[in-house]
Amino acid sequence: MAGEFAARKLKKDRKRHQWKQSVYKNRVLKLRKKKDPLEGCPQAKGIVLEKRVVEQKQPHSGLIKCVRVRLIKNGKQVTAHLPRTGAVNHVSEHDQVLIQGIGGSQGGAVGSMSGVKYSVVKVNDVSLEMIRIGKKQKSVK
Repeated sequence: MAGEFAARKLKKDRKRHQWKQSVYKNRVLKLRKKKDPLEGCPQAKGIVLEKRVVEQKQPHSGLIKCVRVRLIKNGKQVTAHLPRTGAVNHVSEHDQVLIQGIGGSQGGAVGSMSGVKYSVVKVNDVSLEMIRIGKKQKSVK
């Protein structure tokens, strides 16, 4: 039915059928923001629960040093990787860390790190890079 006076019905049908498109539904209901552990923020603080190593995806081989972090704002747990050599030696359990997204496509993992979407930036409010190169001491909380 696409007659001279059918515009109202066409418009109503288009509006109703939009909800079957997942892109439209996710955008309107803000499902990505609700699912995101950081809740749309660029960074978040959390407490280190444990250190762990993650194996790389094929064709690479190696162990990525990571920490399991419980976020303070909502209690969700995420895995965050410790960038560069020797960073794992400066982070211990129960430290407060600041994590940020790595920046993969659509908020996903980068490269051969499967399931790791976040990286550690600060430890006890001191930059991890400054601690790692020896310019600052990690404060004891």
